Amino acid sequence: MRVLIIDDHPLFRKGARQLFEMDSRFTVVGEADNGETGIAEAARLAPDLVLLDLNMKPVTGIDVLRRIKEDNADAMVVMLTVSDHGEDIARAIQLGADGYLLKDMEPEDLLEKLGQVTQGQIVMDDSVANLLANLWKKGEQPLLPEDANLTERESETLSLLAEGLNNKRIAQRLDISDGTVKVHIKNILRKLKVRSRLEAAVWAINNGFAGGRS
Repeated sequence: MRVLIIDDHPLFRKGARQLFEMDSRFTVVGEADNGETGIAEAARLAPDLVLLDLNMKPVTGIDVLRRIKEDNADAMVVMLTVSDHGEDIARAIQLGADGYLLKDMEPEDLLEKLGQVTQGQIVMDDSVANLLANLWKKGEQPLLPEDANLTERESETLSLLAEGLNNKRIAQRLDISDGTVKVHIKNILRKLKVRSRLEAAVWAINNGFAGGRS
């Protein structure tokens, strides 16, 4: 996996590079110390995996994520940050982030999570998962399964989403196009009245859709 590291802290970039050098699955092909340079390097290098900081100025990690996904939808982007705010997490996942991990993770755990990303899974820190599970404590409560009115295909898509699969892997499993998966997920979010795919995944797990329910 060809990796691009985008972070405005030089010591972190150095540490991340050293971490990747410990694992033969990864090769660091570039670094960037700000969002604007990161966007340019992502376009130039077409990396397989981007490790992206969230809190950068003036171009934020969210802006970089949006541009990378627009320019290279196949690139896997993992947000690695100190921010554990639910709004940041939901926005990153809405824009197609393949993972949301915190910088205080143990190095071995980080490598394990990134390895899962290369297998098509969406990954998150345990504390991030707990925050997502609690998002509904504020505002409107999610629908009950019988009120969601999901189609059979939407239910299948939701089950695979709950397994942590990204759009490409869902498309492969269901033998449909990536574009069709995006349409299904858009409809699922609307019907469930949730803001992000991870909120939908948490809803699916809580309501028995994980594990192949249709």
